Amino acid sequence: MIDVSHAAKVLSDLVRIDSVNPELVPGGSGEAAIARHLAEFLQAAGLEGRLQEVSPGRLNALGILRGSGGGRTLMLNGHLDTVGVTGMENPFSPRVEDGRLYGRGAQDMKGGVAAALLAVAALAEDSALRGDVIVAGVADEEYKSAGTRALLQSGLRADAAIVMEPTGLEVATAHKGFAWGEVETLGRAAHGSRPDEGLDAIVFMGRVLGELERLQEKLNAGPRHPLLGCGSIHASLISGGQELSSYPGHCRLSLERRLIPGEDAATLEAELRDIVSRLSRQEVRFQARISCGYSARALETPRETPIAQTLARCAGRVTGRDAIFGTQSFWTDAALLSEAGIPSVLFGPGGAGLHSAVEYVWLDQVVQCAETLAACAREFCGA
Repeated sequence: MIDVSHAAKVLSDLVRIDSVNPELVPGGSGEAAIARHLAEFLQAAGLEGRLQEVSPGRLNALGILRGSGGGRTLMLNGHLDTVGVTGMENPFSPRVEDGRLYGRGAQDMKGGVAAALLAVAALAEDSALRGDVIVAGVADEEYKSAGTRALLQSGLRADAAIVMEPTGLEVATAHKGFAWGEVETLGRAAHGSRPDEGLDAIVFMGRVLGELERLQEKLNAGPRHPLLGCGSIHASLISGGQELSSYPGHCRLSLERRLIPGEDAATLEAELRDIVSRLSRQEVRFQARISCGYSARALETPRETPIAQTLARCAGRVTGRDAIFGTQSFWTDAALLSEAGIPSVLFGPGGAGLHSAVEYVWLDQVVQCAETLAACAREFCGA
């Protein structure tokens, strides 16, 4: 059994380390310090621990618990970066109250990372596994997942992966993907007193926004995924114009499309091209440019997959109740792992406050997650 007080200490040590993603918050500390902490913990526990540089100052931490041979390999994957701390009081001073541990990253997802550390430390002490267990603490999941992409590019593979995102101890087998895009409408700058000379790019963008609303209505009424429902699209950022007394010559809209399985970046590009083409036919003066940026596909792992079934059985034994299969609304690195041929699921401790000013994780769920991960490794990798 894993002690709650020990779990609190392991997690507190992680929360104390500022690992704000510098791509999200200029000047953010990044993952170097916490990656070094993980590597030292893993080495002290008896694993082969090492660091992988993702980009200057951005590190992954890897640990491998070697089996005796002949068993399957399991990866426990968790991101080390967090979002920013605006509005938080003492974000890097962990506080325990009423069974909850508070602090930035406590739920997303240092609670899950702590559970993996506790699990492999226990496995190193009392197990003789046939297969290997890999712990991967990765950088940059909150932005463009450079850490897990670097892992895959290095050739690291496993027979299955568990990503310890906060699921409230549900076995999550699916989540949506996303694609980012941009629309720029082109007007003609002119003095505000000369409407015959100007074309209002912001008014043109209003027509685009109306089309996005109609697209969402179409998605709502269209085919639905049995677990994830329909895709969605929303306007995220908008800017345009130069001063009050001028017709705006341009307006730029950044948007996000959430994707269900079977959709990808090409889906968004086709939708935006259709919108621009239709508006251009309606108004000869309408001009717009579109571009598509970063995207990542959805996760859909069959519940019959061995890792999903093994994890569910172990979760049921540890918690004393039937495991729940579920989905998540947020995107995770599990989709990248799955796309690379590694069947992946989500399983982690619950709490509240994702990306908000008050964030916490339930300590008893950190312990149950750790015990479940250890039990799953014994069964999946072959004890």
